[in-house]
Amino acid sequence: MATYLDHAATTPVRPGAIEVLLPFLTERYGNPSGAHRAARDARRALDDARDVMADALGAQPGDVVFTAGGTEADNLAIFGTLAAAGGERGAVVCSAVEHHAVLHAVEEVGGRVAPVDRQGRVDLDALADLLDEEVRLVSVMLVNNEVGTVQPLEAVAEVVRRRAPRALLHTDAVQALTWLDVASAAAGADLVSVSAHKFGGPKGTGALVVRPGVELRARIVGGGQERDRRSGTQNVAGIVAMAAAAEETVRTRAETVARVGALRSRLVGGLRAALPGLCETVDRAAAEVSPGIAHVCVPGAESEALLFLLEEAGVYAAAGSSCSSGATQLSHVLVAMGVPEELGRGALRLSLGYASTEADVDAALAALPVAVARLQRAA
Repeated sequence: MATYLDHAATTPVRPGAIEVLLPFLTERYGNPSGAHRAARDARRALDDARDVMADALGAQPGDVVFTAGGTEADNLAIFGTLAAAGGERGAVVCSAVEHHAVLHAVEEVGGRVAPVDRQGRVDLDALADLLDEEVRLVSVMLVNNEVGTVQPLEAVAEVVRRRAPRALLHTDAVQALTWLDVASAAAGADLVSVSAHKFGGPKGTGALVVRPGVELRARIVGGGQERDRRSGTQNVAGIVAMAAAAEETVRTRAETVARVGALRSRLVGGLRAALPGLCETVDRAAAEVSPGIAHVCVPGAESEALLFLLEEAGVYAAAGSSCSSGATQLSHVLVAMGVPEELGRGALRLSLGYASTEADVDAALAALPVAVARLQRAA
């Protein structure tokens, strides 16, 4: 069986989530918008799940809008609030290291992009300079999906309130729920996005917290579900499974953070010892980083070749770069952080999750030095 070190991309569905999901694919298949007993059963399950998600995210049940995932939640936050404000172009600001679900949406409406420092944290002074009374929304993610940097969201909120008093604050918390108390960490945000498959729920299910008083215009219209904020029959099976995963995630978070944080430390320490010159992309002495992400740069190795050899050895990971027009380019995150191209070409993201084990670390520590040695011999 392969060693899975790509939990930042997606996590295995928790057994408890599968258990509650299956009945809604078989005997409890009612449409929650209906009036008969089967429909009422589905509606109760939906309401119970909304209560659970609200508790996990520090919101009221009526604040939770169910979506088809994190991308839709991000898009709804940006396009929906802009539409409610009159569709003003250029009235949105985000950081340069946002997920493309945010970054591309901001670029589409002609928004502004704030730079980050070498650790991937938004530059608060530069952010302040981009803010004014015309800004309607600021979006800064809670945990970066590529390098794991935790943003100083409380400080961001203070800057936004001071410099752009008419603006709402949105945070993409898709990578955060497993590792942080989102209810507390995102308390200053007006809108909060999450996605089930990042914390042990099924793909295709997510949520957006919309605080009381926030005006949001639906981007999907039709039946008026989700209090007219997102039409369409809700994915009841996915939503109840997401809630079960969220409940278990919150209950076991402290243990998961301690255990996985220790695994990550052993992984990086072992790689440093075996591979002279290897460096962590984010300095953990200078910034807070998710316990689940070990993003490193391997000198003398190309990311794609490294991933190929790792997969041959049964280790699944990801790179911090993408292939465009046949030429390997640094990701927008690494470029924004100022990572030198010669270093970033060997970027590697080894991400752990609730299901990670000591054996996973052992496999990575055995496979990566061998893969690097093969590449260096072939160079």
